[in-house]
Amino acid sequence: MRLTRPAAALAAALIAVFAVPAAAGAHVTVNPNTATQGGYTKVTFRVPNERDDASTTKLEIALPTDKPIASVSLKPIQGWTAVAETSKLATPIKTDDGELTDAVSKITWTASAGAEIKPHQFQEFDVSLGPLPTTDQIVFKALQTYSTGEIVRWIDEPAAGAEAEHPAPVLKLTKKTEPPATTAVITAAQDAADTAADGQTDGTAITLGIAALLAGFAALFAAVVAYRRAGASSRA
Repeated sequence: MRLTRPAAALAAALIAVFAVPAAAGAHVTVNPNTATQGGYTKVTFRVPNERDDASTTKLEIALPTDKPIASVSLKPIQGWTAVAETSKLATPIKTDDGELTDAVSKITWTASAGAEIKPHQFQEFDVSLGPLPTTDQIVFKALQTYSTGEIVRWIDEPAAGAEAEHPAPVLKLTKKTEPPATTAVITAAQDAADTAADGQTDGTAITLGIAALLAGFAALFAAVVAYRRAGASSRA
């Protein structure tokens, strides 16, 4: 039986979809995949075993040294040995504890006998990181070693409009949001007013509280006026 052109096209599309190996989606990931620049976070590298006849015995995660992370802490995992390797930085970075000339550039987890990731199972590896650099994303290139000696390199960086064959785990970083100036002023003014209203405060505290409250209202009024002017200008 001959298929019509639309039917043939549909059949080809279905074949293409189901021909994709199931392992294509079973790659090493980082969870959560978003965090805030300048902050601290705990990430989990999730490693599924995508082989039917081999176990995962080792995981290697590379940390970028062009945007180094000053503090890296590893959570112990029963049956696994974790080693953090450091590298000399081309440009030292300043931290609250002084100048940092070395930073962790690679983490290696190795399984002891019996602790390997068996077929159709997964393991999670927790890492605490911070302060996170001021950049849009961190790409953690990963190497997954199997008991057969095979090494799968999850190192492909994301590219616009293309799906990587072996994508590297990527942590997206967002900018830290600060509260609007008027909100901060009004909040401080309200706090001062609340303190002044306490019967345990003296006349000076009351005067300061009222002054701060008036300043907050003035800032709010200025913001409203500026907003209305901006709206009028955009409509002109």
